[in-house]
Amino acid sequence: MQASQFAQRGARAVVSNTLPRAVLSTAASACKPNSTIIQRTIGGSAALSASTIARRYFSPIASTSASSNPAYSTLSTSPLAASHMPSTTRLPPNKDTRLSINNEQSISHPVRYFSDDGGSGEEEEDLLTSPRESMPFDVLIVGGGPAGLAASIRLKQLCAEKGVDLSVCVVEKGSEIGAHILSGNVFDPKALKELLPDIGDDWTTALKDAQSSHATPVSEDKFLVLTEDSSYSIPTFLFPSQLHNDGNYVISLGQLCRWLGGIAEEMGVEVYPGFAASEVVFDEEKKAVRGIATRDVGIDKDGKPKSTFERGVELHARQTLFAEGARGSCSESLIEHFDLRANSANQTYGLGIKEVWEIPEENFKPGFVQHTLGYPLQSGVMDKTFGGSFLYHQEPNLVLAGLVIGLDYDNPYINPYQEFQKWKTHPEIKKHFEGGTCISYGARVLNEGGLHSLPKLTFPGGALLGCSAGFLNSVKIKGSHTALKSGMVAAEAVFDALTEEESEPVASTFEINAEEEIKEVTAFEDRMKDSWVNKELYEVRNCHEAFKWGLFPGLTYTGIATHVFKGREPWTLAHSGRDADTTGEAKNYQPISYPSPDGKLTFDLLTNLQRSGTYHDDDQPAHLRIKPELMNVPENISMQVYAAPEQRFCPAGVYEYVEDDTGGDPKLVINAQNCVHCKCCSIKMPQEYINWTVPEGGGGPSYQVM
Repeated sequence: MQASQFAQRGARAVVSNTLPRAVLSTAASACKPNSTIIQRTIGGSAALSASTIARRYFSPIASTSASSNPAYSTLSTSPLAASHMPSTTRLPPNKDTRLSINNEQSISHPVRYFSDDGGSGEEEEDLLTSPRESMPFDVLIVGGGPAGLAASIRLKQLCAEKGVDLSVCVVEKGSEIGAHILSGNVFDPKALKELLPDIGDDWTTALKDAQSSHATPVSEDKFLVLTEDSSYSIPTFLFPSQLHNDGNYVISLGQLCRWLGGIAEEMGVEVYPGFAASEVVFDEEKKAVRGIATRDVGIDKDGKPKSTFERGVELHARQTLFAEGARGSCSESLIEHFDLRANSANQTYGLGIKEVWEIPEENFKPGFVQHTLGYPLQSGVMDKTFGGSFLYHQEPNLVLAGLVIGLDYDNPYINPYQEFQKWKTHPEIKKHFEGGTCISYGARVLNEGGLHSLPKLTFPGGALLGCSAGFLNSVKIKGSHTALKSGMVAAEAVFDALTEEESEPVASTFEINAEEEIKEVTAFEDRMKDSWVNKELYEVRNCHEAFKWGLFPGLTYTGIATHVFKGREPWTLAHSGRDADTTGEAKNYQPISYPSPDGKLTFDLLTNLQRSGTYHDDDQPAHLRIKPELMNVPENISMQVYAAPEQRFCPAGVYEYVEDDTGGDPKLVINAQNCVHCKCCSIKMPQEYINWTVPEGGGGPSYQVM
C-alpha cells in the first residue's frame, strides 16, 4: 500500500471546471526526477516539481518508542515531517497484541516477524516498523457509504459556492465503492434531494443512466403477522406514520453509493477504494485525532513479511470524519478512547440477512413492499425475540428478501441464517420466489438503539457520521436517509470551522499548519439536534425497547407512542447492557432442529456464501482475533456454558469447533476467509471475546446489487 498507489489514482482524478483544485497526490518514487505536475489554481496554473510535491505531500514518520512493542507508538522524527506536521501516536484497536490462528498457536503481533529470504528477526522488525509515508488533507472521510459520500459532496459544493478550496479524501476498505454496502432497501429520498437539488426528482433517471439500476416507486405496502401456516394483515391506517412508504423507492443502496461516488470524484474528491483504515492516528498527547493509518499488506498468515510487503500510509487531516457503518472498528476505538458513551445508553444491534432473486416476469409486482412479524422468530404474542422480515420487488425483475433479528435474543440455539431459510418456506412468502433464481447473498449488522444510544458525535479532530454513530430509525425501518443527512450536516459544520479563520488550506499548501489548533467541531452535534433527523428519532425514542416486554406489548406501545405521544412520554426506556450478555445458558434451552435445504428455495450456508463474492487472501494474518485476556473463553465458557453459539449466529460459517486427532475437547477454528464483514461476532460473542480488525484492503464481500 505505497504512496505511489495513491499517486496513480490521484493523477487520474477528474476535477470539475467549477472547482479550483486538481488532485495532487504523488511521491518521488512515483515520478520521474525532472517531471512536472501542473496545479490548477483560481488564478491560473502553476508548475510544481515532483520533488517539491514529494516533500510537501509525503512525509516519512519514523517509528520510535520506549515501549517493548514499537508498533504501539509512532513519533515523527523526520525533518520533513517536523516542518509541517505535529508528532503522532497510533492507537492499536483495543490494544490487542496477540493473534489466534485456527487456535493452533498464538503469536505475538506485530513483534515476531520472519523475512521470506531468511533474514534476521531484527531486519524483519526494522522492515515492519519502518517509517510510513504520510499524506495531508483538509478533510479525510473514512468509509464510502451514504454518510461519507454525502459529506464529501457537500464539502465540494460549499467550496464551489464560497470560492474556497479544501482537499477532501474518502478511503473505503471494499474493493470498490458499494462492494460492502448491504441494505433492504426502501429508500426515502428526502435527504438525497436536499443534497442534489439541481437533480431533484430526476435522481431516479440519473441513477439508472449511471448504474443501470432502477429506483422503483413503492406501489403496494403490506404488513403481515405470520403464524406457522397462515397470515393476518394489519390495516395500513394502523401503521405509524413513519412506516408509510408513499413517495419512497425500492433501490440497491450499493448502486446508489456507486453513483454518488462518481459524482464525488467528478467534483474533485479523491476516492480510494481498496484501502482499509486499520488504526486511528492521534496527536502526540493522544488528545486529538490527526487521521488514520491504512493496513500494511503482504504479511503472511504466520506474521512474516512476504516479497509483496508494503507499509501502510498515514493519512492526516485537519478533520477526520468516520463513516464506517455500524460497529466500525476505528469508530468503536474512538468511542472507547474519548468515552463518547458516557452520557448515552449502550447500543443494541440487529443482524440482517438478505438474498436477491431474479424471478419470472409473470410473478413480478414492481414496487411491492411487504414486512412481517411472527413466524418464525416469534411463536406467541409474548415472545421477546425481536425481529421481522422484509420482501421488496425492484425493477426489472428482482425480489429483495431478508430477515432481521435483534442480537439481544436469549436462546443460544437460535440460528439466524436457518431462521431466514425457514421463513422462505411459509406459504405467504415462498410464492414470491416461484420459478426464480437466487443471485446474491449477504449479511450486515444494524444499529437499533435509536436516540438514546447515540454517543457524543464529536471529539478533537473529527466526528462520527451515519451508522458509525447510530442514526438508524428502527420503527421506520430506514437509516440511509438519516445517514445522508448526517453527512451533509457534518460537512457544513466542518467547512465553517475550517474556513472561519484565515488559515491556508492543505489544498493550497500541501501541508497542515503545525501551529493550527486541532478543533472539535461541536456545531455538528448542535445542528443535528436541530435537524429533522432528531425530530424523527425523538418521536420513536422508546419504541424499540418496549419489545423487551414481548411482541404484543411492544406493538401496543409503539402504536400508542407513534399516534399519540410522539416521543413526549415523561419517561425513558433505554437499552442497558451488551447484547453479548443477553445470551442464556444452554442448559435452560432445547436445541432447535432445522429442516434440510432443498437447493431450490432454501440453501446450505456455504452454497449461499459463494453468492456474496467474498474473497480474502488466505495467506495473511486472521483479522478476527481472540482478545488476549479472553483466550480461555471459547473452550471453557462459550462451548461449555452456551453450547458455542458462534457456530450458529455467524452468517458466514466462520466459527467452528473441531476435535483434534487426540480425541480431546473440540478446539475453535476461525475460518476468517469466509467473513462477510457483518460484525456480528464482535457483538454477540460471549464476553465479546473477538476483536474485529480489518483485513487487507479490498478483501471481504463484493456485493453488486445489495
